[in-house]
Amino acid sequence: MLISVLRTVILYAFIILAIRLMGKRQISDMQPSELVVTLVVSDIASLPMQNTSQPLLSGVVPVLVLVALEVAVSVLMMKSRKIRRLVCGSPVVVIEDGKILQNQMRRLRLTTDDLCAQLRQQNVFSLSDVQYCIMETNGTVSVLEKPDKRVPNAKELGISVDDNKTEAVVISDGEVLIKSIELCGQTKEAVFNILEKNNAKLEDVFIMTLDGKGDYSIIKKDGAK
Repeated sequence: MLISVLRTVILYAFIILAIRLMGKRQISDMQPSELVVTLVVSDIASLPMQNTSQPLLSGVVPVLVLVALEVAVSVLMMKSRKIRRLVCGSPVVVIEDGKILQNQMRRLRLTTDDLCAQLRQQNVFSLSDVQYCIMETNGTVSVLEKPDKRVPNAKELGISVDDNKTEAVVISDGEVLIKSIELCGQTKEAVFNILEKNNAKLEDVFIMTLDGKGDYSIIKKDGAK
């Protein structure tokens, strides 16, 4: 029993490392090749977990080969658009100038229910509001609404908006996040100066956000003074 647990822990850690090597995409953002590799990796890894008489290397080696292939294919796709189109396909326009392209929907085997569901996920609830709709290679849709349905931006409204730069969580549950501080262009000293100014102890802070202009927000832990 103990051997099974140890083998499972080792393979679990190894699979996490393998997935990290392939990148940080979410399942919904994966290209076909990445999804296939992920599914096959999980299948291969389950075999030595269940069968303790099977060497661990019989699961590790195929996974390493698959990850190496996926990394190699990713590099090739970066170098060649032809290879990228061959592996991932190309985006397909399903609505053009407000007209649904029925032949493209049949080609994609995309039903009207599926199309409407995808549009609703983009906060579009009426087909008549859509000027262009493109089915991306990862299965999601990109939508451009008709001009009279688009939300106007500050430039179009003639409004001047201050640039607050990037805002980031710089303290989480009493822990200072150095990478987040660098992201918003601030320093660790600036964070502690703000804490001192507000008579707040680091260990009492649940969340602190900070932006490039120095604007901040502090939320203390429940029960903290």
